[in-house]
Parts: sequence; C-alpha cells; structure tokens
Amino acid sequence: MSKRPLTTAAQNPLINAEKQESASSNGSNTMVNNTPDTSTVATNNEDWSVQDSADLYSIDQWGVGYFSIADNGEVHVNNPTSANRSTDTTTLNNTSVSLVDIVQGMKERGLEMPAILRIENLLDQRIKELNEAFLRAITAAEYQGNYRGVFPIKVNQQCHVIEEIADFGRRFNHGLEAGSKAELIIALSQLRNHESPNQDSLIVCNGYKDSEFIDLGLYANQMGISCFFVLETPAELPIILERSRALNIKPLIGVRIKSSVVVDGHWNEDSGDRSIFGLSTNSLLEVVEQLKTANMLDCLQLLHCHLGSQIPNIRNIRNGVLEACRFYSELINEGAPMGYLDLGGGLAVDYEGASSNSTHSMNYKLDEYCANIVETIIESLDPLDIAHPTIVTESGRATVAYSSLLLFNILDVRNHEPQALPATLADDAHELLHNLFAVLGNTTNKNFQECYNDAIYYRDEIRELFRRGQVNLHERALGDNITLAILEKISHILKTIERIPPELEKLPELLSDIYYGNFSLFQSLPDIWAIDQVFPVMPIHRLNEQPDREAIIADITCDCDGKIDRFISPDGIRNTLPLHKLNKNEEYYVGVFLVGAYQETLGDLHNLFGDTNVVSVRLNGDGSFDFVREFHGDSISDVLSYVEYEPKQMLEQFRRKAEQAVKEQKITVAQRQEILKAFKESLQGYTYFEREQVN
Repeated sequence: MSKRPLTTAAQNPLINAEKQESASSNGSNTMVNNTPDTSTVATNNEDWSVQDSADLYSIDQWGVGYFSIADNGEVHVNNPTSANRSTDTTTLNNTSVSLVDIVQGMKERGLEMPAILRIENLLDQRIKELNEAFLRAITAAEYQGNYRGVFPIKVNQQCHVIEEIADFGRRFNHGLEAGSKAELIIALSQLRNHESPNQDSLIVCNGYKDSEFIDLGLYANQMGISCFFVLETPAELPIILERSRALNIKPLIGVRIKSSVVVDGHWNEDSGDRSIFGLSTNSLLEVVEQLKTANMLDCLQLLHCHLGSQIPNIRNIRNGVLEACRFYSELINEGAPMGYLDLGGGLAVDYEGASSNSTHSMNYKLDEYCANIVETIIESLDPLDIAHPTIVTESGRATVAYSSLLLFNILDVRNHEPQALPATLADDAHELLHNLFAVLGNTTNKNFQECYNDAIYYRDEIRELFRRGQVNLHERALGDNITLAILEKISHILKTIERIPPELEKLPELLSDIYYGNFSLFQSLPDIWAIDQVFPVMPIHRLNEQPDREAIIADITCDCDGKIDRFISPDGIRNTLPLHKLNKNEEYYVGVFLVGAYQETLGDLHNLFGDTNVVSVRLNGDGSFDFVREFHGDSISDVLSYVEYEPKQMLEQFRRKAEQAVKEQKITVAQRQEILKAFKESLQGYTYFEREQVN
C-alpha cells in the first residue's frame, strides 16, 4: 500500500476544498535534439495559479469531478466512493491521490513508461451512477418497470475490466452484451448470477450467431441465466428454432429494428435506412409470422433499437426512443408478450468538456438522459394501456472511458526557434541573405504582411539556388535561420492585432514545437488516427507553473500520422497544446485521459510496438492506494511471436552468424559472448524507449 501526506485538490467538487493559489517562480529549461539548455528561462509564475491551469486544460469540465489539480501543481484522481465488498455498500469519500505518486510507485515496481493506468474506483462509480440515475428517474416518474444495464464486452475486452464490472455490477444486476462466441464465453464465465437467487443480470447476444453460439445461449437459459438472442437478419431465426427443438430448450428472442431517426455525431451511420444492422419493417413482420407458425411467438420478449455510439444531442435520443416505443407497441398488438426495451448504446462522453452537441461532446447530463428515456416511454405506452417494459441500455463508452488513462514521458523536443544571429552580415554574404536580414530589421506592426511575403520569397530563392549548387550549406542554414526569426517576430505581432490575415492564421501553429512522447499512437490511441477522436491531453505535474511552449505531440513510430495535433481548449478544438519547457535531468509526464473505451481493443502492432505496461489501482478512504493488478507490457520476443517469428530460432540464427564472425576473426570469443548476451536481453526487453537513468 502506498501513501504520502494528502495534498488538498484545488476547486475539487468532491473534496470541496478552498483553492490556494501557488506563487511558485521556478525557472525551466529546454532540451532540443537531446542537448539540454541549462540557461534559466524566465516565466510569469508569480501571476499563475493552478486554477489557471485547470481553466487552460478544461479539467473541471471533462473531468466531471474525477480529476483535479492540487496546490502543488500535480493532477489528482479523486476518490468518489469507498466500496465495502462484504456489505455491497458504498460511501462518499473526500480523498484524492496524486498521479505522480502512482507513477513513482509504478517505477519502484519496474513498470516504466508508457503505461495504461486504471482506477477501479472510477469504473465502479460509473456503474453506480448509471444505475442510480435510472432509479431516480423511474422513482420520480412512477415508472412501473425496472432498469437493467448491460456492458458491451467489445468496448473493453480486458479480463480485469470485465471482472470488475461483473463483480461490482452484480449489486445492480448489471449484465453483459456479447457480439461473438468468444465474448459469450466471457459473459457466461464472469457473471455471478449463481451466487444469489435474486440475481437477474442479463446477457444480450448481438451479431451473427451460428449453431455453436446458439447452443451456448440456450444452455445459459436452461441454467437460469436470461440470455437473449437478438435477431440481426431473418436468416438467424431458423437456426435458433432448429437448435431449440434439438435441445428442447425455449429461447429468449429479441429483434433489432432499423431506426429511421438519424442522429448527430460520427457514428450516425448506425441509424437510418442505410444502417447495416437490424431488420427492416418487412423483415420484422416476416420474423413474427415465422414465430407464429412455429408456435413460439411467446419467445419474442425484447425489442432492440441501437441509434449509434457517442450521441451528442439529447433530441436524437428522445426521438429514437419515441420510434422504438411505436415498434414495441405494434409487436404487442401482433401478440408478442415483450417485456424488455433495449435502447442500445449512445450515452456520450464529453471529451471536450464543452456541454455542446459537437461530435466529441454532449449537450445533456446523465440524469437528463435517463429522465428523457423514462418519460418518453411513459408518454408513448400509457395511452395504449401497455405495461412499462424493463429498460435495457448498453452503455459501454460512458461506463469505462473515465477509468483509464495513458501515461507517457517526453523523450525529446524539437523547436522552431531561430538560433542566435550575428549583429551584421559579412559584406561578401550572398545578396539574398542581405535582403532577408534587411526584412528582419524592417518588420513592424504596419508592414508585417509585406515582410512575410518578402521573407518567403527570398527564402525560396535561396533554397532554389542551393538545389542548383550556387549556395552552400552554411548559406542555406543562415537563410533558414533568418527566415525563422522574421516569422517568429511576425507571430508575436499577430497576438497584438484583432484581424489576422487568413494566410497567416496558421503561422503560430507552423512555428510550434514537436514534443516526442514515449508511446505508439497506433497501439494505445488508435481512434486519434482512425476517426480523428479527441481526448483530453495535459501534463500531470508542474501545473503551478505557466506553460510557455505551444506544441504538437509525436509518438516514436516511423509514421507521419503518429502524432496528436488536435486538442481541446476552452475555446474549442485547437491544433497545439500548451506545455512546459523541459527541465534538465527531470522527466516530464503527460496524460491522455478518458481512453478506457475501445483503445486497447483496437490497438495494433505498428512498428512492432506492443501492449504497454498496465496498472490497476484502488484508492482507499485514507488517501492511500493499492496496486491491485500489474501487467508488464509486451517484450520484443512477444511481439515477434505475434507476427509468426520464432524467437528461439532467431537466437540460433544469430548465434550462427556470431560464430561465423569468430571463425573469420572479425570478433573474439569474448566479444561473441557479449554480443549474444545483448541480443538475448533485447529479445526480453520492452518494445518502447527505455531510458537508462534520470538523476
């Protein structure tokens, strides 16, 4: 168990502490191309507070009380509840833990950066909040049905995540959704319905289902587990009926309908007539007729209507529920008993903290989401005298996103600052260099546009002459350096004017730094590359200092797409992130938050960077924390085996090469041993950058 004296978190809704402004005025240094700059950089820390950092990175908005910045400038994770596993109760807590302390504990255990950090308390809290919000809405509206949540395993298939959901969720009868045979096996093994006669957690089976899949679900029903087969196409029904007769087990059947409500957001193709999933109205009637013919219409008890993932607009949800209720009532009119209304996923996460209907935000809160669903069902079904169904939702993203974050260290910085220029140029310097130097001296607030045009013209002329061999390397470098000085001068001028010429709007971005992070975007944050997903990104310490650099973040893959260049801000999405200059011999840690949904599931082996180290911690009521689980990331040997290499065979092949080098007297036997030792150790090493030592 790790613990240090508690630090009060500034402006923390859960801790309710007074903000204490920090007056730190520490200098900072920079590192460019691995060459530390030991000069002190003046900062304006006297006028900077941790609340300024909180506002800059919008942590109070997207963090929803789970994360805050303490007075010492470190990001804290706040302990919302303390769960008593023996009594199934939770109590409010008022403690927090520094992410820096957790990182230190990881290092002491040999778990280096990068790493995925999971906070089990936040996963528990999300399950609790979802179920209790529906209970409040049901109670307030005098709804006569229940709520049953199911977690879609595809959103995060990691064993320890599913185990925690099944363990903590059993007190709410929270179930699982499976879209494949493998996921169904997970659900059947992890749900703990057998431990209590009152347990009624559901398993909802989506996706295409063969006979083996169906047999497993039928056996689950026979064992007393409510396992629903949701029909995606009419072709599935004959297989279900045939296996039901063969095993003499009645199935629980649901139907997924195509909703005509087109939702906002990136995943709106899940809805509408062109959705690739769900039954058309004609196919739905065909299924009803087949069930009637088979005398099994009583098995049809669930309607499934999935509108889409990450729905930012509450009006879409209300309209979708309204249409789903119409289908539900019509199925009852056809003679189906029904009883369950599954509204799929869609509950959003406000990655931006903007409370808007943009793709990465949401214009509603959890209570509003639940109330809208409950009230719409009542308004739709009460006039028809139809009993209120059990409400089912498959909220995956909103359940697990907050509980995980990616942590990595910055390895290097490349900036675009000009180097020191001479006071004057030599008389024999190239004419174009003299022209550039004159532009630098003449740039003012009144002529900066003209000077920009001249600078680019002269720079390009010098580069053309370099290509022809008429300008040497030193002259080319000096021309580039003078141009950078001009552009930097213009960039400062742009901050003082109201109307920026369109051509110059991106100039500050072009002059921003590149911070190289020790991670693979494609392994740990694939949605940034694939769908332009935006996640909150910020340093986890030094937040009592004013960040004085603008940067994008590049990973360590050999790919131009391996970068983060879209960041949240109080004013919307921006293309650079404020960061601090690096201090000599001091690690700089950055966190990417809300990454619990899909990122591990979708990650790939680009450049053979494997899974990162993973740590699960549980926060305790006294402000300490326990390392509950820790998993070392893939070794090089691991990832080579994933792509069908045999590490032992590779070692033997290399040994032969080394032995041949001995025979040819290129190396000695002792050198051979050292080389083979290095090869073996590399096979067992971490796939990411391993820093030797930071003092």
